[in-house]
Amino acid sequence: MLVPISWLKDYVDITLPVEELAEKLTIAGVEVEHIDYVGIPGGNDKNRLVWDRDKVLVGHIRKVEQHPNADRLVLATVDYGGAENEVTVTGAPNLFPYVGQGDISPLKLYSPFAMEGAILYDGHKEGQVKTKLKGRPLRGIHNRCMLCSEKELGLSDEHEGIMILEGEYTPGTPLQDVLGDAVLSIDIIPNIARCASIVGVAREVAALTGQQVRYPSYDVRQEGPLVDGKVVITTENPDLNPRFTAMVITGVEQKPSPQWMQRRLRLAGQRPINVVVDISNYVMLEMGEPNHTFDYDYLRGRADVYNGLDGPIHLITRLPQDGEKLTTLDGETRDLPPTTILVTDPAGGLSLGGIMGGETSEISDHTTNVLLEAASWNFINIRRSMSLLKINSEAGFRFSRGVHPSQSVLGAKRAAELLRQLAGGTVWQGIIDYYPLPPQPVTLKLTAAEVQRIGGISPSHAEIKQMLEALEFTVEDKGNHLLVTAPDHRLDIEFTNDLVEEVCRMYGYDKLPATEMSDTLPPQRANTRLEQEERIKDSLVQLGLQEIITYRLTTPEREGKLLLSEEGIAADERPYVTLANPITVDRAVMRHSLLAAALEIAAANSRFQEHMALFEVGQIYLASEEGALHDELGRLSLVMTGPRRQLSWQENNQDEALDFFDLKGVIEMLLADLHVEGLTLEAAAHPTFRPGRTARALLDGHQLGWMGEMHPLVVEGFDIRTERPVLAAELDLDLLLSQIPAGYHTEPVSNYPAVHEDLALVVDKTVSAAEVAAQMQRAGGFLLKNVELFDIYEGRQIAPGKKSLAYHLTFQSPGKTLTDKDTQKQRKRILKQLAYHLGARLRE
Repeated sequence: MLVPISWLKDYVDITLPVEELAEKLTIAGVEVEHIDYVGIPGGNDKNRLVWDRDKVLVGHIRKVEQHPNADRLVLATVDYGGAENEVTVTGAPNLFPYVGQGDISPLKLYSPFAMEGAILYDGHKEGQVKTKLKGRPLRGIHNRCMLCSEKELGLSDEHEGIMILEGEYTPGTPLQDVLGDAVLSIDIIPNIARCASIVGVAREVAALTGQQVRYPSYDVRQEGPLVDGKVVITTENPDLNPRFTAMVITGVEQKPSPQWMQRRLRLAGQRPINVVVDISNYVMLEMGEPNHTFDYDYLRGRADVYNGLDGPIHLITRLPQDGEKLTTLDGETRDLPPTTILVTDPAGGLSLGGIMGGETSEISDHTTNVLLEAASWNFINIRRSMSLLKINSEAGFRFSRGVHPSQSVLGAKRAAELLRQLAGGTVWQGIIDYYPLPPQPVTLKLTAAEVQRIGGISPSHAEIKQMLEALEFTVEDKGNHLLVTAPDHRLDIEFTNDLVEEVCRMYGYDKLPATEMSDTLPPQRANTRLEQEERIKDSLVQLGLQEIITYRLTTPEREGKLLLSEEGIAADERPYVTLANPITVDRAVMRHSLLAAALEIAAANSRFQEHMALFEVGQIYLASEEGALHDELGRLSLVMTGPRRQLSWQENNQDEALDFFDLKGVIEMLLADLHVEGLTLEAAAHPTFRPGRTARALLDGHQLGWMGEMHPLVVEGFDIRTERPVLAAELDLDLLLSQIPAGYHTEPVSNYPAVHEDLALVVDKTVSAAEVAAQMQRAGGFLLKNVELFDIYEGRQIAPGKKSLAYHLTFQSPGKTLTDKDTQKQRKRILKQLAYHLGARLRE
């Protein structure tokens, strides 16, 4: 929210420099994101315009004469506080009516006046382009000064004429002192919705600086006929619309709002439109109570149909009927969700309650009679409706954060009186106030001990009372406790902890001492799954991989690039969990795989580096066939590509690429680090992976996942820029976690030396090296500590259909030094086991 300091000063005295005030608000939890300076020094924006105090002044226009050599130029005589008046040449069309009237000093035309050498924005160029004012002849008359438009001063894009100031000023007053301003940009998070207005911020400033709030007047002069019997209000859902107030103002004149209001609206980020709309926006920004004006004659015409000529206008707030639609002020015809509250009459819908008005009942240039509505709405319902309808409005922003029903009648009175004063309207007597569900006041007990326990500070009851009363809480000292009643604008106060927070804010968060927690800690329970996931991540990082975290939202088309068919890309036929209201079109469904996003990351990085080793631990989401809730399954993805090692002058500079066995080694070492056994790999086919280089991973007979080299068409589809193989795996994280043992057996390091043996075997080609190693481990018992394959040979010396496998065997005893007899005995047992189970024989 944008808060002009000049507007804020109407309600509270500002006793601190703007920067200190912003810091004080931020420390108290009202974060000032930045400060915009208008015409005055401050900030770091080099293109921002600062009005020179000696060269940009207030000028009083004394006379306007026709330029002797130009029909479209005039000569304006200006009193700028100097020894003599200055004659300046201008083409401002809003000065033409004063040509030839002689001395117009009594008209009190004051305008910003720039002297030679002043820095302004060029009014004839797009955007904000600075220019230095230099004297030059204009149609034969030397001109060294200028009357300024709003664009040249950086106030707006208006450049049709010079800016005429409202009010009376001393000529020569620096413009900084008249229009200079600073604007606080405050981040209105949900728990400070009370500050979504100028008055709300004024309350905070007053409490923090020891000042008093000056509230706007809510008095209204009502001189029209009685409103009773002219308007009737019905609320079908009081829980969604606890209060609805209405007033009638007739004889309204449609015209621009006064300059001071337009300026405040612009500084607060609102575009002035006309006096009726501007007053509505002004009151919303001032008080935080949005209101809406209907064309009374339009409502009256509809009432004549459904209630007869003398029947009252009947406003109804209700939920929409099946298939009901409404065209809103932005011209959009909207299908209405069943939970959206409407303002209607018996003839149909009029507006979206608390969000946006309807097109048919809006104020037009010909409207003279208005019905002013100020209501209260359920903030959760408004938030839901805005999301479903994809509407963002200033009214919805405030109502979706909570506005107390008590503000409705105050907002109606304030807007009605401004319509009387500024638009010439006549306010009818009485207020239609339908209040079916008044909220109960929030009253809580608070003690100094509770403040000390939670906040770590020790103020007395008297000090706590003073702090809370500065924030407009009602506090009664009951001796052993305080009885605190929250003001109606504080909808965020529900519990004692909320009061302690208010005391700490007033005390100063920056002054809170660092103290140890004195309360008893709750029982500490381990999160086993999280700890196991962290073990997996740590292990993979130690193996040289880098963790990535990707979006859980995607599109079927992006994941479809993983699946190939004879026709090309194939679609995943499993149903997706689809978002009803996606924030963007490429984040519309919940992912089925981690691999697609990991490959997108690899593709993005392949432009800059060759070696990549990535992993992600996360969830996938599958639509459940058994119920409304989806299945959320854990997965582990790995992606590797690039050279095996960086080239170095110390090595032979062979550019070896990562291959299937590097990926296999990472998975095996991960499982070894987790003490998970039972991993087997079998050749398989999968549309994502390259034929002949794909394996299905099994863990004790259960499918763990798929791994292998990515299919070249998949690599091309993801635009991964590499000539080397891209290796990937996606594993069932839930299965892996279930196999991690709670504990495992460890052995002390043996004091006796190890014995190393090499063993070469001839086996059938269909026998895997893993099967051979498993039989060796089974036969070797506890003395066989390690089995390592170091050679595979097929050639003339080996019979057809056979292959030779050579292994390093390591034997070691925990209790003695092994002799040749011991190792030979183990060797024979191993050969016998291999011959019996695999038909293996010793290679000669």
